[in-house]
Amino acid sequence: MQLEIFLIGASASLREALQRIESNHHGTIFVTDANGTVSGVATDGDIRRRLLNGGSLDEAINQCANADFVWENPNTPRELLLKKLDHRIRVIPLLDSARRLVGLVSRDHLPIQAEGAVYARARAPVRISFGGGGSDLTHYFSSNEGGAVINTTISLYSHATLRIRNDERVIIRSLDLGETLQGDDLFSALAAMGRFGLIQALLRALRPDFGFELFLHSDFPMNSGLGGSAVVSAAVLGCFNQFRRDQWDLHELAEIAYQAERHYLGVAGGWQDQYATVFGGFNFMEFRMDQNIVHPLRIHPETNVRLSYEMRNDLLRGRLRQFGQSLDKAWRFKRHFSDKISSSHLDQIYAEAKSNGAIGGKLLGAGGGGFFLFYAPPYRKHQLIEHLEASGLKNRPFRFEPQGLQAWTVRECRNHDESDVS
Repeated sequence: MQLEIFLIGASASLREALQRIESNHHGTIFVTDANGTVSGVATDGDIRRRLLNGGSLDEAINQCANADFVWENPNTPRELLLKKLDHRIRVIPLLDSARRLVGLVSRDHLPIQAEGAVYARARAPVRISFGGGGSDLTHYFSSNEGGAVINTTISLYSHATLRIRNDERVIIRSLDLGETLQGDDLFSALAAMGRFGLIQALLRALRPDFGFELFLHSDFPMNSGLGGSAVVSAAVLGCFNQFRRDQWDLHELAEIAYQAERHYLGVAGGWQDQYATVFGGFNFMEFRMDQNIVHPLRIHPETNVRLSYEMRNDLLRGRLRQFGQSLDKAWRFKRHFSDKISSSHLDQIYAEAKSNGAIGGKLLGAGGGGFFLFYAPPYRKHQLIEHLEASGLKNRPFRFEPQGLQAWTVRECRNHDESDVS
Protein backbone atom coordinates (compact mmCIF):
# COMPACT_ATOMS: atom_id res chain seq x y z
CA MET A 1 0.00 0.00 0.00
CA GLN A 2 1.28 3.46 -0.96
CA LEU A 3 1.16 5.47 2.26
CA GLU A 4 1.86 8.80 0.49
CA ILE A 5 -1.69 9.03 -0.83
CA PHE A 6 -2.98 9.03 2.75
CA LEU A 7 -0.84 11.99 3.85
CA ILE A 8 -1.22 15.72 3.30
CA GLY A 9 0.52 18.78 4.72
CA ALA A 10 -1.29 20.96 7.27
CA SER A 11 -1.32 23.99 4.94
CA ALA A 12 -2.78 22.14 1.94
CA SER A 13 -6.26 23.19 0.81
CA LEU A 14 -9.51 21.33 1.29
CA ARG A 15 -9.59 20.90 -2.50
CA GLU A 16 -6.23 19.11 -2.43
CA ALA A 17 -7.39 17.00 0.51
CA LEU A 18 -10.52 15.89 -1.37
CA GLN A 19 -8.42 14.97 -4.39
CA ARG A 20 -6.11 12.89 -2.19
CA ILE A 21 -9.08 11.19 -0.52
CA GLU A 22 -10.53 10.42 -3.95
CA SER A 23 -7.29 8.73 -4.95
CA ASN A 24 -6.88 6.54 -1.83
CA HIS A 25 -10.51 5.28 -1.82
CA HIS A 26 -10.61 5.13 2.00
CA GLY A 27 -12.47 8.38 2.73
CA THR A 28 -9.71 9.55 5.11
CA ILE A 29 -6.61 11.73 5.00
CA PHE A 30 -3.90 12.19 7.66
CA VAL A 31 -2.52 15.66 8.25
CA THR A 32 1.22 16.04 8.88
CA ASP A 33 3.54 18.81 10.01
CA ALA A 34 6.88 19.75 8.47
CA ASN A 35 8.61 16.81 10.25
CA GLY A 36 6.16 14.24 8.90
CA THR A 37 4.44 13.84 12.29
CA VAL A 38 0.75 12.97 11.96
CA SER A 39 -1.12 15.70 13.85
CA GLY A 40 -4.69 15.03 12.85
CA VAL A 41 -7.15 13.16 10.65
CA ALA A 42 -9.90 14.39 8.34
CA THR A 43 -12.60 12.39 6.58
CA ASP A 44 -14.62 13.27 3.54
CA GLY A 45 -17.51 13.79 5.95
CA ASP A 46 -15.49 16.33 8.00
CA ILE A 47 -14.70 18.33 4.86
CA ARG A 48 -18.30 18.20 3.66
CA ARG A 49 -19.58 19.56 6.97
CA ARG A 50 -16.96 22.32 6.87
CA LEU A 51 -18.12 23.40 3.42
CA LEU A 52 -21.79 23.32 4.45
CA ASN A 53 -20.92 25.60 7.37
CA GLY A 54 -19.47 28.25 5.07
CA GLY A 55 -15.96 26.95 4.55
CA SER A 56 -14.03 27.35 1.32
CA LEU A 57 -12.24 24.77 -0.81
CA ASP A 58 -9.20 27.02 -0.69
CA GLU A 59 -8.81 27.10 3.10
CA ALA A 60 -6.24 24.91 4.88
CA ILE A 61 -7.12 21.30 5.79
CA ASN A 62 -5.94 21.79 9.36
CA GLN A 63 -9.06 23.93 9.91
CA CYS A 64 -11.21 20.80 10.00
CA ALA A 65 -8.69 18.11 11.04
CA ASN A 66 -9.41 16.20 14.23
CA ALA A 67 -6.39 16.06 16.54
CA ASP A 68 -8.05 13.47 18.81
CA PHE A 69 -8.07 10.34 16.67
CA VAL A 70 -7.56 6.61 17.11
CA TRP A 71 -4.15 5.24 16.17
CA GLU A 72 -1.97 2.28 17.13
CA ASN A 73 1.68 1.27 16.92
CA PRO A 74 2.94 -1.38 14.47
CA ASN A 75 3.16 -4.05 17.22
CA THR A 76 -0.48 -3.79 18.26
CA PRO A 77 -2.02 -7.30 18.43
CA ARG A 78 -4.26 -8.26 15.56
CA GLU A 79 -7.05 -9.08 18.02
CA LEU A 80 -7.17 -5.50 19.32
CA LEU A 81 -7.15 -4.04 15.80
CA LEU A 82 -10.08 -6.25 14.83
CA LYS A 83 -12.05 -5.16 17.88
CA LYS A 84 -11.43 -1.47 17.19
CA LEU A 85 -12.54 -1.89 13.58
CA ASP A 86 -15.79 -3.31 14.96
CA HIS A 87 -16.44 0.10 16.58
CA ARG A 88 -17.32 1.82 13.27
CA ILE A 89 -13.72 2.93 12.79
CA ARG A 90 -12.95 2.77 9.08
CA VAL A 91 -9.19 3.28 9.11
CA ILE A 92 -6.56 2.94 11.86
CA PRO A 93 -3.16 4.51 11.19
CA LEU A 94 -0.09 2.71 12.54
CA LEU A 95 2.38 5.28 13.87
CA ASP A 96 5.95 4.85 15.05
CA SER A 97 7.46 6.44 18.15
CA ALA A 98 7.78 9.79 16.30
CA ARG A 99 4.14 9.53 15.21
CA ARG A 100 5.07 9.03 11.59
CA LEU A 101 2.76 6.89 9.46
CA VAL A 102 4.29 3.43 8.92
CA GLY A 103 1.19 1.41 8.17
CA LEU A 104 -2.54 1.40 7.81
CA VAL A 105 -5.31 -1.07 8.59
CA SER A 106 -8.97 -1.09 7.65
CA ARG A 107 -11.74 -3.65 7.33
CA ASP A 108 -10.63 -4.22 3.75
CA HIS A 109 -6.92 -4.12 4.48
CA LEU A 110 -5.61 -6.03 7.50
CA PRO A 111 -2.69 -8.07 6.13
CA ILE A 112 -1.87 -11.49 7.50
CA GLN A 113 1.46 -11.43 9.33
CA ALA A 114 4.33 -12.42 7.08
CA GLU A 115 6.29 -15.54 7.95
CA GLY A 116 9.10 -14.80 10.35
CA ALA A 117 12.05 -16.80 11.63
CA VAL A 118 11.22 -19.84 13.75
CA TYR A 119 13.23 -22.37 15.69
CA ALA A 120 12.37 -26.01 16.29
CA ARG A 121 12.19 -27.86 19.57
CA ALA A 122 11.79 -31.56 20.26
CA ARG A 123 11.87 -34.03 23.10
CA ALA A 124 12.04 -37.80 23.02
CA PRO A 125 11.48 -40.19 25.97
CA VAL A 126 13.75 -43.00 27.11
CA ARG A 127 12.56 -46.57 27.09
CA ILE A 128 12.65 -49.35 29.61
CA SER A 129 12.60 -52.85 28.20
CA PHE A 130 10.72 -55.58 30.04
CA GLY A 131 11.66 -58.59 27.97
CA GLY A 132 12.80 -59.90 24.61
CA GLY A 133 15.99 -57.85 24.50
CA GLY A 134 18.44 -59.33 22.01
CA SER A 135 15.74 -60.73 19.72
CA ASP A 136 15.59 -57.28 18.03
CA LEU A 137 19.11 -57.80 16.63
CA THR A 138 19.05 -58.28 12.88
CA HIS A 139 21.26 -61.38 12.98
CA TYR A 140 18.85 -62.94 15.51
CA PHE A 141 15.54 -62.41 13.75
CA SER A 142 17.07 -63.02 10.30
CA SER A 143 18.20 -66.50 11.29
CA ASN A 144 15.18 -67.32 13.45
CA GLU A 145 11.50 -66.88 12.67
CA GLY A 146 11.48 -63.42 14.18
CA GLY A 147 12.02 -61.43 17.34
CA ALA A 148 9.72 -59.72 19.81
CA VAL A 149 10.22 -57.30 22.68
CA ILE A 150 7.99 -55.50 25.10
CA ASN A 151 8.89 -52.05 26.38
CA THR A 152 7.56 -48.68 27.39
CA THR A 153 8.73 -45.10 27.51
CA ILE A 154 9.01 -43.14 30.74
CA SER A 155 9.19 -39.50 31.80
CA LEU A 156 12.90 -38.91 31.21
CA TYR A 157 13.76 -37.12 28.00
CA SER A 158 16.38 -35.85 25.63
CA HIS A 159 15.73 -32.27 24.52
CA ALA A 160 16.88 -30.54 21.34
CA THR A 161 16.53 -27.01 19.98
CA LEU A 162 17.44 -26.11 16.40
CA ARG A 163 17.89 -22.59 15.00
CA ILE A 164 18.50 -21.91 11.33
CA ARG A 165 21.34 -19.47 10.64
CA ASN A 166 21.66 -17.01 7.77
CA ASP A 167 25.12 -18.36 6.93
CA GLU A 168 26.67 -21.84 6.57
CA ARG A 169 28.15 -22.12 10.06
CA VAL A 170 27.33 -25.15 12.20
CA ILE A 171 27.35 -24.86 16.01
CA ILE A 172 26.35 -27.75 18.27
CA ARG A 173 26.28 -27.35 22.04
CA SER A 174 25.77 -30.35 24.33
CA LEU A 175 25.11 -29.83 28.01
CA ASP A 176 25.52 -33.57 28.59
CA LEU A 177 29.03 -33.61 27.11
CA GLY A 178 29.92 -30.14 28.34
CA GLU A 179 31.38 -29.45 24.91
CA THR A 180 30.69 -27.44 21.76
CA LEU A 181 31.36 -28.41 18.14
CA GLN A 182 31.79 -25.62 15.59
CA GLY A 183 32.44 -25.58 11.88
CA ASP A 184 32.40 -23.00 9.12
CA ASP A 185 30.15 -25.33 7.14
CA LEU A 186 28.74 -28.86 7.23
CA PHE A 187 31.89 -30.39 5.76
CA SER A 188 34.14 -28.94 8.45
CA ALA A 189 31.64 -29.88 11.17
CA LEU A 190 31.65 -33.49 9.98
CA ALA A 191 35.46 -33.52 9.97
CA ALA A 192 35.82 -32.07 13.47
CA MET A 193 37.33 -34.30 16.15
CA GLY A 194 35.69 -34.81 19.51
CA ARG A 195 32.83 -36.61 21.23
CA PHE A 196 30.05 -35.68 18.80
CA GLY A 197 30.23 -38.89 16.76
CA LEU A 198 26.51 -39.65 17.10
CA ILE A 199 25.43 -36.19 15.95
CA GLN A 200 27.94 -36.23 13.11
CA ALA A 201 26.55 -39.61 12.00
CA LEU A 202 23.06 -38.10 11.95
CA LEU A 203 24.30 -35.14 9.91
CA ARG A 204 25.87 -37.54 7.42
CA ALA A 205 22.43 -39.07 6.93
CA LEU A 206 20.55 -35.75 6.86
CA ARG A 207 22.96 -33.60 4.83
CA PRO A 208 21.28 -30.28 5.74
CA ASP A 209 21.90 -27.53 3.18
CA PHE A 210 21.81 -24.67 5.70
CA GLY A 211 23.80 -23.46 8.66
CA PHE A 212 22.31 -24.01 12.08
CA GLU A 213 22.75 -23.99 15.84
CA LEU A 214 21.77 -27.13 17.76
CA PHE A 215 21.39 -27.25 21.54
CA LEU A 216 21.15 -30.61 23.37
CA HIS A 217 20.55 -31.77 26.93
CA SER A 218 19.08 -34.83 28.62
CA ASP A 219 17.32 -35.66 31.88
CA PHE A 220 19.35 -38.84 32.39
CA PRO A 221 23.04 -39.73 32.66
CA MET A 222 24.99 -41.19 29.76
CA ASN A 223 25.40 -44.99 29.62
CA SER A 224 22.28 -45.46 31.71
CA GLY A 225 20.91 -48.47 29.83
CA LEU A 226 17.82 -46.50 28.76
CA GLY A 227 18.52 -46.38 25.03
CA GLY A 228 19.90 -42.87 25.41
CA SER A 229 21.74 -42.60 22.09
CA ALA A 230 18.57 -43.43 20.16
CA VAL A 231 16.68 -40.90 22.28
CA VAL A 232 19.16 -38.12 21.47
CA SER A 233 18.98 -39.08 17.79
CA ALA A 234 15.18 -38.94 17.81
CA ALA A 235 15.14 -35.48 19.37
CA VAL A 236 17.60 -34.16 16.78
CA LEU A 237 15.65 -35.72 13.91
CA GLY A 238 12.42 -34.29 15.30
CA CYS A 239 13.87 -30.79 15.07
CA PHE A 240 15.14 -31.18 11.51
CA ASN A 241 11.82 -32.75 10.49
CA GLN A 242 10.03 -29.53 11.46
CA PHE A 243 11.76 -27.74 8.59
CA ARG A 244 10.77 -30.31 5.95
CA ARG A 245 7.77 -29.79 3.67
CA ASP A 246 7.53 -33.57 3.19
CA GLN A 247 7.92 -34.72 6.78
CA TRP A 248 9.16 -38.17 7.69
CA ASP A 249 6.68 -40.49 9.39
CA LEU A 250 7.44 -42.34 12.62
CA HIS A 251 8.81 -45.43 10.89
CA GLU A 252 11.10 -43.32 8.71
CA LEU A 253 12.39 -41.38 11.73
CA ALA A 254 13.23 -44.64 13.52
CA GLU A 255 14.95 -45.99 10.42
CA ILE A 256 17.10 -42.88 9.96
CA ALA A 257 18.14 -43.00 13.62
CA TYR A 258 19.05 -46.68 13.20
CA GLN A 259 20.98 -45.95 9.99
CA ALA A 260 23.06 -43.22 11.64
CA GLU A 261 23.94 -45.15 14.79
CA ARG A 262 24.40 -48.64 13.39
CA HIS A 263 25.75 -48.04 9.87
CA TYR A 264 27.50 -44.67 10.01
CA LEU A 265 28.71 -44.71 13.61
CA GLY A 266 29.21 -48.49 13.71
CA VAL A 267 27.62 -49.10 17.14
CA ALA A 268 26.20 -52.61 17.44
CA GLY A 269 22.68 -53.03 18.74
CA GLY A 270 19.08 -53.87 18.00
CA TRP A 271 16.09 -52.01 16.60
CA GLN A 272 13.86 -51.50 19.62
CA ASP A 273 15.48 -48.34 21.03
CA GLN A 274 14.76 -46.24 17.95
CA TYR A 275 11.18 -47.45 17.58
CA ALA A 276 10.42 -47.16 21.30
CA THR A 277 11.43 -43.51 21.66
CA VAL A 278 9.73 -42.42 18.42
CA PHE A 279 6.42 -44.23 18.96
CA GLY A 280 6.26 -43.94 22.77
CA GLY A 281 4.00 -45.70 25.26
CA PHE A 282 3.77 -49.42 26.00
CA ASN A 283 4.67 -51.36 22.89
CA PHE A 284 4.90 -54.96 21.86
CA MET A 285 7.24 -55.03 18.90
CA GLU A 286 7.82 -57.78 16.41
CA PHE A 287 10.89 -57.86 14.18
CA ARG A 288 11.17 -59.66 10.87
CA MET A 289 13.29 -59.13 7.80
CA ASP A 290 10.32 -57.89 5.76
CA GLN A 291 9.01 -55.41 8.36
CA ASN A 292 9.00 -54.22 11.94
CA ILE A 293 5.56 -54.13 13.57
CA VAL A 294 4.78 -51.96 16.59
CA HIS A 295 1.81 -53.97 17.89
CA PRO A 296 1.30 -57.60 18.89
CA LEU A 297 0.98 -59.69 15.73
CA ARG A 298 1.97 -62.99 14.17
CA ILE A 299 5.33 -64.54 14.98
CA HIS A 300 6.60 -68.01 15.93
CA PRO A 301 8.12 -67.60 19.40
CA GLU A 302 11.50 -68.61 20.67
CA THR A 303 11.97 -68.89 24.47
CA ASN A 304 12.90 -65.24 25.02
CA VAL A 305 10.26 -64.06 22.56
CA ARG A 306 7.59 -66.21 24.21
CA LEU A 307 8.30 -64.48 27.51
CA SER A 308 7.51 -61.14 25.84
CA TYR A 309 4.08 -62.51 24.88
CA GLU A 310 3.49 -63.62 28.47
CA MET A 311 4.37 -60.15 29.75
CA ARG A 312 2.06 -58.54 27.19
CA ASN A 313 -0.86 -60.68 28.34
CA ASP A 314 -0.13 -60.02 32.02
CA LEU A 315 -0.13 -56.25 31.45
CA LEU A 316 -3.31 -56.30 29.39
CA ARG A 317 -5.15 -58.29 32.07
CA GLY A 318 -3.70 -56.35 35.00
CA ARG A 319 -1.88 -59.37 36.44
CA LEU A 320 0.94 -57.30 37.90
CA ARG A 321 2.28 -59.99 40.26
CA GLN A 322 2.68 -62.36 37.33
CA PHE A 323 4.26 -59.51 35.38
CA GLY A 324 6.82 -59.06 38.16
CA GLN A 325 7.54 -62.77 38.08
CA SER A 326 8.05 -62.55 34.31
CA LEU A 327 10.56 -59.75 34.88
CA ASP A 328 12.44 -62.10 37.16
CA LYS A 329 12.43 -64.77 34.46
CA ALA A 330 13.65 -62.27 31.87
CA TRP A 331 16.55 -61.24 34.09
CA ARG A 332 17.59 -64.83 34.66
CA PHE A 333 17.45 -65.49 30.91
CA LYS A 334 19.46 -62.37 30.18
CA ARG A 335 22.22 -63.29 32.64
CA HIS A 336 22.81 -66.48 30.68
CA PHE A 337 23.56 -64.62 27.45
CA SER A 338 26.94 -63.31 28.61
CA ASP A 339 29.09 -63.23 31.74
CA LYS A 340 29.51 -59.47 31.16
CA ILE A 341 25.83 -58.66 31.73
CA SER A 342 25.99 -59.02 35.49
CA SER A 343 28.55 -59.22 38.27
CA SER A 344 28.70 -60.39 41.87
CA HIS A 345 27.88 -56.85 43.02
CA LEU A 346 24.85 -56.59 40.72
CA ASP A 347 23.72 -60.09 41.68
CA GLN A 348 23.86 -59.07 45.35
CA ILE A 349 21.78 -55.93 44.70
CA TYR A 350 19.18 -58.02 42.91
CA ALA A 351 19.02 -60.77 45.52
CA GLU A 352 18.70 -58.29 48.42
CA ALA A 353 15.99 -56.35 46.54
CA LYS A 354 13.96 -59.57 46.21
CA SER A 355 14.42 -60.16 49.92
CA ASN A 356 13.06 -56.69 50.63
CA GLY A 357 9.83 -56.60 48.68
CA ALA A 358 10.67 -56.89 44.96
CA ILE A 359 8.93 -59.67 43.07
CA GLY A 360 11.16 -59.30 40.07
CA GLY A 361 13.31 -56.89 38.14
CA LYS A 362 16.01 -56.54 35.57
CA LEU A 363 19.04 -54.48 34.68
CA LEU A 364 18.13 -52.10 31.87
CA GLY A 365 20.21 -51.91 28.73
CA ALA A 366 22.91 -54.29 27.57
CA GLY A 367 24.12 -54.98 31.10
CA GLY A 368 27.15 -54.14 33.17
CA GLY A 369 25.59 -51.18 34.97
CA GLY A 370 23.06 -48.41 34.69
CA PHE A 371 19.55 -48.69 36.12
CA PHE A 372 17.80 -51.59 37.79
CA LEU A 373 14.05 -51.83 37.28
CA PHE A 374 12.08 -53.54 40.06
CA TYR A 375 8.43 -54.41 40.49
CA ALA A 376 7.09 -54.55 44.04
CA PRO A 377 3.50 -54.61 45.37
CA PRO A 378 2.37 -51.18 46.60
CA TYR A 379 2.37 -52.33 50.23
CA ARG A 380 6.05 -53.33 50.01
CA LYS A 381 7.26 -50.42 47.91
CA HIS A 382 8.41 -48.35 50.90
CA GLN A 383 10.37 -51.27 52.31
CA LEU A 384 12.18 -51.72 48.98
CA ILE A 385 12.99 -48.01 48.63
CA GLU A 386 14.30 -47.75 52.19
CA HIS A 387 16.53 -50.80 51.65
CA LEU A 388 17.94 -49.53 48.34
CA GLU A 389 18.70 -46.08 49.73
CA ALA A 390 20.28 -47.60 52.84
CA SER A 391 22.53 -49.56 50.48
CA GLY A 392 23.77 -46.33 48.92
CA LEU A 393 21.64 -46.61 45.76
CA LYS A 394 19.58 -43.76 44.35
CA ASN A 395 15.86 -44.12 43.74
CA ARG A 396 14.70 -42.43 40.49
CA PRO A 397 10.91 -41.83 40.39
CA PHE A 398 9.24 -41.82 36.97
CA ARG A 399 5.87 -42.10 35.33
CA PHE A 400 4.99 -43.95 32.18
CA GLU A 401 5.03 -41.68 29.14
CA PRO A 402 2.30 -42.43 26.58
CA GLN A 403 3.74 -40.04 23.99
CA GLY A 404 6.79 -40.68 21.88
CA LEU A 405 8.81 -38.10 19.98
CA GLN A 406 7.22 -34.65 20.12
CA ALA A 407 8.42 -31.72 18.03
CA TRP A 408 7.15 -28.20 17.44
CA THR A 409 8.24 -24.77 16.18
CA VAL A 410 8.37 -21.44 18.01
CA ARG A 411 8.52 -17.94 16.55
CA GLU A 412 11.87 -16.27 17.10
CA CYS A 413 10.37 -12.79 17.50
CA ARG A 414 8.32 -13.85 20.50
CA ASN A 415 11.09 -15.50 22.45
CA HIS A 416 14.52 -14.18 21.50
CA ASP A 417 16.47 -11.06 20.75
CA GLU A 418 17.61 -11.40 17.14
CA SER A 419 21.07 -10.25 18.25
CA ASP A 420 21.47 -13.67 19.91
CA VAL A 421 22.32 -15.15 16.49
CA SER A 422 26.04 -14.78 15.86
